Amino acid sequence: MKSSPQKLIIASRESALAMWQAKHIQARLQTLYPQCNVQILGMTTTGDQILDSPLARIGGKGLFVKELETALADGSADLAVHSMKDVPMNLPEGFALVATGEREDPRDAFVSNQFNALEELPDGSIVGTSSLRRQSQIQARFPHLKIESLRGNVQTRLRKLDEGQYAAIILAAAGLIRLELGHRIRGFIAPTDSIPAVGQGALGIEINANRTDLIEILAPLNHLDTQLCVEAERGFSRALAGSCTVPLGAYAQRLGNQISITGFVASVDGSQMLRQNLSGDINHAEALGKALADKLISLGADKILAALEHSK
Repeated sequence: MKSSPQKLIIASRESALAMWQAKHIQARLQTLYPQCNVQILGMTTTGDQILDSPLARIGGKGLFVKELETALADGSADLAVHSMKDVPMNLPEGFALVATGEREDPRDAFVSNQFNALEELPDGSIVGTSSLRRQSQIQARFPHLKIESLRGNVQTRLRKLDEGQYAAIILAAAGLIRLELGHRIRGFIAPTDSIPAVGQGALGIEINANRTDLIEILAPLNHLDTQLCVEAERGFSRALAGSCTVPLGAYAQRLGNQISITGFVASVDGSQMLRQNLSGDINHAEALGKALADKLISLGADKILAALEHSK
């Protein structure tokens, strides 16, 4: 029987969504360990501070976790809570992901005040998204639409839509649902039409790798099915050197003792897109993701990625 910790400090970004995630984990921990004093250390990350440039241009999703990792390294926090889609595919040395929280709805959400779906948007309509993954898939299906960058927290993005800067915006459904803003969703985009980001909708718990005392304490927060699916997705992305500077996505589902994963790589404008599906044993989730990446590479994904690298 693991002993109850006396105090735990959770490092979190200060956005409303990040704080919801931290409070969710705080509540779980307080239920598990009623005697424990669980506190949240709110922090502002570089990714939160630089809002006038696309993520792909300023250095990628790691900008949302760096300061939190510093807090883990210097001992001012015991664990950090992340959206898994913001966690780089390769963690810096000295850190470990020890639990993956149960996934919320992984789909992308269509949000608009005038229209019900992408199919309804007139020629030249402006769609806001900060994601090259979403941009490439929208442009492939709807080349007549105009994609413009959309940064900021969920509330900021909704405000920009309400001010008329965009005809529609695309957000992760999970964030809207968690913030009780599900009523703003005009439609869910099926994963067959918009393959989600790797880890979308799942929460990750990160610790200083030296803190082995926390592994057993945090183990009850892990949701096995979500963990296996996210491992497959991250295996796919890691094999393709995936970050937000590359338009790719992957979505895995557990089906009995199998995992089925669909992944894609595309050019930013969607004119080139490779997409494949693979199924395999749940005990080899990460290897399955890598095998899917290898399959795409054999079909020419490496050439698309090389062209993207060259165009930077």
